[in-house]
Amino acid sequence: MTDVSTSPATARALAGPAVGDYVALLKPRVMSLVVFTGFVGLYLAPGHIHPVLAAIAVLCIAVGAGAAGAINMWYDRDIDAVMRRTQGRPLPAGRMAPGEALGFGCVLAGASVLIMGLAVNWPAAALLALTIAFYVFVYTVWLKRRTPQNIVIGGAAGAFPPIVGWAAVTGDVGLPALLLFAIIFFWTPPHFWALALYRSGDYARAGVPMLPVVAGARETKKQMLAYTILLWPLTLAPALIGVAGALYGAAALVLSALFTFLAIRVWRDEGERSARQMFAFSILYLFLLFALLVIDRAPGLAGTFSASLG
Repeated sequence: MTDVSTSPATARALAGPAVGDYVALLKPRVMSLVVFTGFVGLYLAPGHIHPVLAAIAVLCIAVGAGAAGAINMWYDRDIDAVMRRTQGRPLPAGRMAPGEALGFGCVLAGASVLIMGLAVNWPAAALLALTIAFYVFVYTVWLKRRTPQNIVIGGAAGAFPPIVGWAAVTGDVGLPALLLFAIIFFWTPPHFWALALYRSGDYARAGVPMLPVVAGARETKKQMLAYTILLWPLTLAPALIGVAGALYGAAALVLSALFTFLAIRVWRDEGERSARQMFAFSILYLFLLFALLVIDRAPGLAGTFSASLG
């Protein structure tokens, strides 16, 4: 009789994927911000949507985002195995077969689009399908491994959810929704390049042409600073066109000033600390901007703030 011993990691791989592995495929931390921005687009849209249908729309955005993340992990499993940050994911760690991840992602993608169309409306479903397809085919398959502008162009995928949320209510795309898209689109490069600055070794080993790897840290920092400055008029625009009020406008000024200040610190700092701080703040920055759009529209708050200024 042969005594066969296995390590805990091997035993887990043989046991198959756990529920937590399927959750990890959905990229829940990324999904949470995507879902929130989609909700804000829905909240700001003119007109009325039944609360149940609103919940279904937000759920479909969440499931669609998770589906795109799962397919992304299936396609990127080779480079995920090389990068320290991603080696523990279910596929490179051997806890899940590639076909399981692909099938899981495709089923969720199809279900999210179909349910959005049947329960809410087909324009929102079409936009959700576009979002998933853009992330998978344009960013993951085409851009990520070919150009340092992968994040700039591919960032559109993460900027679509507010438009999807808006369309769930109105059935079309309005100027405020496009402004929300633009804010996320121009926020994405400095957000992601801050991460890439202190993870550049990972990307270099994996052969991913992130801007710090291809153009160097100095050029990356210069472009990060430029994007934070571009965000000033974009983040103020909702207040200027009447979508938001004085509370949001004042906060957007302060937050954008802090974001630019951190970009200046990254420009001056030769180490990693400032880049790490900017990456962490960038998430808070976007969350607060969108949260303030909701708060500013809450009954009574905007008027109270304006009165206090007077």
